Amino acid sequence: MATIKEIAKMAGVSTATVSKILNGKDQYISEATRQKVLEIVEREGYIPNGIAKSLKMRRTKTIGIIVPDVMNLFFSELARGVEDAAEKKGYSVILCNSDNKEVKEEKYLNVLQEKMVDGIIMTAAEDSMNKAIKRCKTPMVLVDRDIELDMSVGRITVNNEEGAYKATKFLIERGCKDIGFISSEKKNKPSAERLSGYIKALKDHGLNVDDRKIFLQNFTIDSGYNGVMALLEKTNIDGIFCGNDLIAIGAIQALKEKKIKVPEKVKVIGFDDISIAQFIDPPLTTIRQPIYKLGEEAVNMLVAIIEKRDINRNIVLETELVERRSC
Repeated sequence: MATIKEIAKMAGVSTATVSKILNGKDQYISEATRQKVLEIVEREGYIPNGIAKSLKMRRTKTIGIIVPDVMNLFFSELARGVEDAAEKKGYSVILCNSDNKEVKEEKYLNVLQEKMVDGIIMTAAEDSMNKAIKRCKTPMVLVDRDIELDMSVGRITVNNEEGAYKATKFLIERGCKDIGFISSEKKNKPSAERLSGYIKALKDHGLNVDDRKIFLQNFTIDSGYNGVMALLEKTNIDGIFCGNDLIAIGAIQALKEKKIKVPEKVKVIGFDDISIAQFIDPPLTTIRQPIYKLGEEAVNMLVAIIEKRDINRNIVLETELVERRSC
């Protein structure tokens, strides 16, 4: 692989000229010279020394993203939104999967800082105690799972309580009176807000809040399956609001195994609108989060923080009810 000196020699120009062309500072260099240098660069497979450049510029043009579960289609779409937006702004992305474990979350926060990323986008693990986050000196934006911090970070969330209220109200309007709620444990802020929206909707419509109809575990298919089995043992249900779409998929599977028809006997509604939601049987009614936009907005905010621009560091996006055939 050729060096920058060798590229300059082949082109018959100075190394400074080659450097200016490679860094886009070539407005005073002729188009013929520019094309000649770029053709040699492409032919020789020259790769700039990014480490040396980043040390000089004090920037690596990379950002890290930490998600709890890359297999969850919500986080896959979120990461895609981050990657696409980052590429447009000239940044590369390092993706880290914490497996929803605080110990791995801490490890990746340390790794990303060692890699000298310019900023970090993170969805916290469900059990995160945020100790490692508090020690992090790198610009950060929290997405989806907001957590309480004394430090200044960016925050991109959706209106979870309003979305949950909308979902529960929709079940009530469809004739449901015994509505279950299956979600993650309420120490997780999105789940706590969704639980709050569920309770508020029940009270506003004159329905009792029954703890036997609430099952809290985590944001997984297994939780939906286990939740339905637990609720059916303790109480009667004719509708279920699930804290995310994965939970709803597990809940529908459990209802099918119990020979309970959806939506004829029990209506089910999810939260997120992941890509597979429209293809399950029956297609899932859900509360749509603008998942891809969450990723885009996170990058926009993070880059603004990196560039020390004065911006709103707390953005709340709205949800939308998507009606299909599960309720």
